[in-house]
Amino acid sequence: MTEMSMNKAIHGAFRRDLDRFIDALERFAAGDRARAQQLGTAWANFDDQLTYHHEGEHRIAWPALKSIGVTEDVIRAMDAEHDTMAAALSEARTAMDALRRTAGGAQSTAALTAIRRLKGVTVEHLDHEEAELEDLYLSKRETPEMKAMGRQFGKVSPARGGRFFAWVLDGATPDERAAVTGEVPGPVLKIIGGVFGRGYRKNVASAWRS
Repeated sequence: MTEMSMNKAIHGAFRRDLDRFIDALERFAAGDRARAQQLGTAWANFDDQLTYHHEGEHRIAWPALKSIGVTEDVIRAMDAEHDTMAAALSEARTAMDALRRTAGGAQSTAALTAIRRLKGVTVEHLDHEEAELEDLYLSKRETPEMKAMGRQFGKVSPARGGRFFAWVLDGATPDERAAVTGEVPGPVLKIIGGVFGRGYRKNVASAWRS
């Protein structure tokens, strides 16, 4: 089993969802309002998770990483890629909202185009970030700075935490699952993900089982 950081496991969830949206939109039947609503609900979760993750990187991860030696040049490159992703995310948000409201064929085509663009810039960024930072996340994870960063990221409501863990583990590979369970005790995952992840499993994960 290959060791990976929690950060890379989260990236895996983003990659999975982007592929799921593309697959669903390629097969979308114009006029299927129930499916449009279902995809709209799944999109709301993805949009929130990606936005929250990157806002957290700016607020919490970047200062911690700079404190252990990551250069300003690397952080600036990450920020520039975040800006590109934010623009693509905004376009996809508009397109997915139009699909949710209309269930139209033209709208599904526009949404597919927007999600494909979002996937392109997002995966490019995730690959770059992992190439620059993954080894550091692993080698420095026991340092006080990285432990403090982890505690900061953990300061969320049970509702958000439960939805997050249910999402990040939905379809996770064995390596990704091990990265999560290596950071979060099993009983905590069982309680938070089990109880507070019900909404995700009912309303979002079900979209990918259809």
